[in-house]
Amino acid sequence: MISKMEHVAIIVKDMDRSIQFYSEIFGFKVRLRGSNPNREMAFIYLESQPDMEIELIRDIKFLGEYSENGIVNHLAFTVTNIDEEIRYLKEKEIEFSSDDVKPTLEGGRMILFRGPDEELLQLVERMK
Repeated sequence: MISKMEHVAIIVKDMDRSIQFYSEIFGFKVRLRGSNPNREMAFIYLESQPDMEIELIRDIKFLGEYSENGIVNHLAFTVTNIDEEIRYLKEKEIEFSSDDVKPTLEGGRMILFRGPDEELLQLVERMK
């Protein structure tokens, strides 16, 4: 069962510029910033609504997987048990982008799939 809206991801060209824009113009704060070999990411939030975030993504190495999906990249949902949710969705004939659950930047787990109009969706199990 989905417990909350997790985040919306936006593809950016310059991470510092984007963080400055969202911080100075709208008052967002950075909760987490980091990278892996392929992309740099930052999670920003408003103090008045800390449990809904924007994930900023900048490709370091173009892989196509994220960038091809547009500037607003995906909608993510928090789940408490990602394995149960995957089983449930597979019963509903949902196909996942990968058979593997992948680690998140902060040590949780995530998986991607498509909605009925090919919108990219993500399940996130936060680190406990």
